[in-house]
Formats: sequence, C-alpha cells, structure tokens
Amino acid sequence: MRFAINYSTPFHGADPDRMTAFARHAEDCGFEALYVPEHIVLYPGAQVGPVEFPPSLPYPDPLDCLAFVAAGTRRILLGVGVLLLPYHHPVILAKRLATIDALSKGRMRLLTVGLGTLPGEAEAVGVDFGSRGRRADEAIDVLRLLWGGGEDGVSHQGEFFAFDHLTSFPKPHGVTRLPVHVGGSSRAAARRAGRRGDGFFPGGALDAEERALQWELARLSAAEAGRDPEALEYTRWGSIGMTADDAEALAAQGVTRVVVNPMSPELQGQRDEMSAFAERFGLLPG
Repeated sequence: MRFAINYSTPFHGADPDRMTAFARHAEDCGFEALYVPEHIVLYPGAQVGPVEFPPSLPYPDPLDCLAFVAAGTRRILLGVGVLLLPYHHPVILAKRLATIDALSKGRMRLLTVGLGTLPGEAEAVGVDFGSRGRRADEAIDVLRLLWGGGEDGVSHQGEFFAFDHLTSFPKPHGVTRLPVHVGGSSRAAARRAGRRGDGFFPGGALDAEERALQWELARLSAAEAGRDPEALEYTRWGSIGMTADDAEALAAQGVTRVVVNPMSPELQGQRDEMSAFAERFGLLPG
C-alpha cells in the first residue's frame, strides 16, 4: 500500500513558504504524493449536503500550486483530488498537465477528476450542470487523444469539442498518456472509473456496503469495457492517526493507496503528524 498526504489549500491558502515547507517535509518523510483540491469559484450559499462553504475560503489553482511544489521538491508525485474536469477545456488542460509533467520529470501522475457538485460553479463557467457527466467523459478521451498524437495531428468530432489535425507538444515525460483517476461518491462515478479511468477515488461519505458495491461496480464496468480490472488503482481517504490494523483492513478491501490529512492547524504540528505517521509505517527513506 502507498500513502499520500493532502495539503488543504482552503485552510492554508496560497502561502508559498508554508506550502513549500509542507511539501518538502512530506517528501522527506517518504510520502508517495501530495494532493491539493479544487474549486474554481464559490458564492454565498454554496452548499454540499449540510456543509456550506464560506465564500472567502481560498482555493488557489491546483495546477499552479503543483507546478510551484514541483520546483521546490525532487521526488514526490503530484495529485489533484479532485479537479473539476467539466469546467476545464481539455485542449488547454492537456497542454497544462503535460507541461507540469515534463518540467517535473514525470511527477504529474495522480490527477483525479470529478464532476463538481455546485450548480453555481457550472453556471459561472458556462457549463450546463446536467450534461457535465457526458462532458467529462468526452474530455478524458480528448486529453488522451492529444497526449498520444504525433506531428500529423489528431482530429475529434464530439458533442462538446471538435477540432481537426491538432498537435499538442510538449508530451508528458516519457509516456504517451498521463493517468486519469476518477473521483466521486456515486455509482455513476464508479462506472466512469471502470470504463475510462486508471483508478477510482471515492469520497468519504459512504457506508461500508455502498463503498464495496461501488468498487465492485468499477471493476465490473472495466471488464465489460474490455479493460483489465486488476489494473485499476483504488485510492481512499484515511486518518493520519490510522494504525497498521486499519491499513490492513483497507488493503483487504482492495485499496492500493491511502490519502491522509494532517489535523493540526499549525505547520509544526502537521510536520510532527507526518513524521509520526512515516515512522509508524516505515516510510522514512533509509
């Protein structure tokens, strides 16, 4: 099992010194990856279930944050959990992701995409909220088409995007496509992960029965699409205070990666939590 750390930009903002110190310590501790979240805009009354977002929460652009982190680190992989894919044009996004991967020498490898749950956010960027699932499916196809295309260019005619003979360089570092994981807490997200994703990263608000059902649905959907279910990665949220028994229980459910959140509001407390976790699980480089 691999372990990653989440840097909560809504609570820490765009403080460059704090972000760099956090990322470097995570790397020194042996964490596989650093994740950041995304919201493009908020507004008064923006709410998911019972949780209302304060409009002043700072959500710096996740890809800009990861490019900044890459410049200050050497090894740690870069992840987004989750990037709101329907709100990004895939032609522009393909270039941005490939550029970060090239400049980081192959570390932009844990992109997780989702649909978004705030109707006002979709409206703000001119996207029909009801069609965002189909838009995301097509966007994944466009990303991979552009990454894999050569000098002759590639063409696409779809419901939302259309172009002829486009070339997109630079390419990702040493590969023809970047992994795209699918996030979300719905059965539709599980099916999307199986049909198109390289992994599944469900949300935290699911009971054990539904969680198991969704993972099985992702694997079944992969098989039905002629893909290898065993190749799917399975990422879950976990507690930074988790024990070895907790990790074994997750592994028994098929989990291949756990992303944890520090609980301390202060940087030194977060560093202490990361160090204790790394020691408990033997992550510290020898």
